[in-house]
Amino acid sequence: MKYLILIPDGMADRPHPALDNRTPMEAANKPTMDMLAAKAFCGTVSNVPEGMVPESDTANLAILSYDPKTYSKGRSPLEAMSMGLTMSPTDTALRCNIVTLSGDASEDYATRTMIDHSSGDITTEEADELVKALNEALPMDERHLYTGVSYRHCLIWDGANDKFNFMRPHDILGRVIGEYLPTAEGGEEFLRFMEEGAKVLDKHPINEARRARGLRPANSPWLWSPGRKPALPNFKEKWGVDTTVISAVDLIKGIGICAGCDVVNVPGATGNYNTNYRGKADAAIEAFRDHDLVYIHVEAPDECGHQGNAEEKTSSIELIDKYILSPVYEYLKICGEDYKIMVLPDHPTPIEIRTHSMEPVPFFIYDPANEQDGVKTYTEAECGKTGTYISDGSTLLTHLIK
Repeated sequence: MKYLILIPDGMADRPHPALDNRTPMEAANKPTMDMLAAKAFCGTVSNVPEGMVPESDTANLAILSYDPKTYSKGRSPLEAMSMGLTMSPTDTALRCNIVTLSGDASEDYATRTMIDHSSGDITTEEADELVKALNEALPMDERHLYTGVSYRHCLIWDGANDKFNFMRPHDILGRVIGEYLPTAEGGEEFLRFMEEGAKVLDKHPINEARRARGLRPANSPWLWSPGRKPALPNFKEKWGVDTTVISAVDLIKGIGICAGCDVVNVPGATGNYNTNYRGKADAAIEAFRDHDLVYIHVEAPDECGHQGNAEEKTSSIELIDKYILSPVYEYLKICGEDYKIMVLPDHPTPIEIRTHSMEPVPFFIYDPANEQDGVKTYTEAECGKTGTYISDGSTLLTHLIK
């Protein structure tokens, strides 16, 4: 048996005026998703337990059957594992976004506004130069900043507080940052790193060049999501399937590594709207030759939601349908083995709020050997009409693998 799990990150949404009061899923031309959902087991599922933050680490852990209440330790340690970083028991990993703040370093840091959590999707090559500058200007034996992908980087800090409650930068877009800074007790060193880092980055040649090209400067580090070294039960021992994880995002790759899955790096996969969609399909088809389950994660809809870009979010869904789901489905039909396909977002990222929300997400599980009366189109509303609601996302996989 072959299993495909496709996760268009943050795809679920709310009706939006820019789309004639439709959601991106309702507005998108996605014939393969709609065709499969019409013959599938459909419903809605909550991947984030009540009381927890709707983050991708929590939601994707649940989809892979790991109860977030037990196994969610913060996204940063998972990203560190993906990057091949070694963590001691006393190390704390923190996500370090390189963000765009309003103004410049001559202003009071607390009075500046969060303009962009991703610095205009800065390239990894540019970001690497900024990471080097931060390490050189702010040396400390107990900590080191490691380059990730685009704006996403990882700070390893020995002995740092792994329970500090930071604000996520994508939750405060357009807001003055003062009330969201780590000013509570125990946050002094974190705030100092952010403030001093902003001074280092302000006039860096990379940012001067970006300004000259009309691009947003990556002019401040922003720390969040601390955690200690994670551990997950082995996925193959749990489910009896050889699994490959395909994603451009270190967090998802880190979950795969911690679960003992194989992880594929696809050239040109960025974690942004402009990514190698077809390359992920090709990697999945290749992985199916000697693996039972392939887990494809696509960050593009989530990033478009954070940017408040309704047109590109809708387009990203269409690109996923055309260049990922369709060719992999065509391969599975002729591969000579039974197969099932599960598609769902991990959480909603509504365009109107530009961050994650807690609503249940629509899912379908297509089994050609057991076709059902599904939904007219694969959308939030249609899947909600089925009456099938799974309150604990960590149990969803039992409906796919029995």
